Amino acid sequence: MLTIDQIPTPALRLDLDAFDANLKKMAAHAKASGKALRPHAKAHKCVEISKRQLAAGSSGICVATTSEAELMAKAGIADLLLTSPIADVNKIARIAKTGAMVVVDHVQQVDWYNEAARVANRNIAVLIDLDPGDHRTGARPDGQGLSVAEAVDRASNLTLRGTQAYSVLGSHANTHEDRRRASEAGFQIAAETRRAMDRKGLCTGILTGGSTGSWDIDSNIVEVTEMQAGSYALMDLAYSRLDVPFLRALTVLVTVISANHDGFVTVDGGFKAFSTDRAYGPEAVSLPGSKYRWGGDEFGYVDIEAPVMKPRLGDRIEFLHPHCDPTVNLYDRIYACRGEIVEDVWSVMDRLR
Repeated sequence: MLTIDQIPTPALRLDLDAFDANLKKMAAHAKASGKALRPHAKAHKCVEISKRQLAAGSSGICVATTSEAELMAKAGIADLLLTSPIADVNKIARIAKTGAMVVVDHVQQVDWYNEAARVANRNIAVLIDLDPGDHRTGARPDGQGLSVAEAVDRASNLTLRGTQAYSVLGSHANTHEDRRRASEAGFQIAAETRRAMDRKGLCTGILTGGSTGSWDIDSNIVEVTEMQAGSYALMDLAYSRLDVPFLRALTVLVTVISANHDGFVTVDGGFKAFSTDRAYGPEAVSLPGSKYRWGGDEFGYVDIEAPVMKPRLGDRIEFLHPHCDPTVNLYDRIYACRGEIVEDVWSVMDRLR
């Protein structure tokens, strides 16, 4: 039986007790709020985690890429939503084979999906991706969204199911009040398009969106029917700094590989071990006052405040990572642990085949 001390580092360690608690908490909250929960697999890219989220009460799974849709469909997960608009006919043909529900924000995408559905002999469920004000993706609220919806409704191989609206600011604004204002404003923009669709007799059954950062905000917005939170299962420094109340289930385990200086040690976790898309680096779990510094592709420095706390050569250190999604993407496996025991090893993007 493998123990934590035998895990080759750098590695992803998942605390199963914290992970299970996070799944139960979010599922119970969604149920009590009368919302469906469709967690985003882009946070973990792991079939086993998606299956456990479904077992905990989720209604389906979100994916962000064609490859993620194929991974989940191959594993038998049927109720998928690809949340990213696609503008590549080859990818669209692949997506059509998965049976995933998709989003579009332009009439050209409607034509592409309609043809792909015809070739695949399928009917594809479609949501209209609406721009909530971030201007990343989504149809404009000036009537474009309604036009795209009408195009979907006319398409012989597509079925209109509703709308999607995701606000980046609503997810990551610094204060809860700022996130509330951004999320409510974004969904209000979506609601206006939905009302226009209703007046035309178009389907508006689904309004999906939201995130871990707005988990307790979106659940109180009447028009929202399902929430797409994903990072809550693992958590990271970005959301912990926003005081999002889920447990830190995922850490990066590294080893001290050099300890020849009084004020710091060198570990085997560098740019290839942690995401680098935040203005801050990782933080050691059990070394208060310590500070991590980037040391290169394979190396990091850990400055130690008190010599008595200095780790020894060969010691293991657990770090909280800045952002779970791009950190997980750097690895091919997750070590699922109960206490000091590794209960299982889960594949990321099926890379352990």
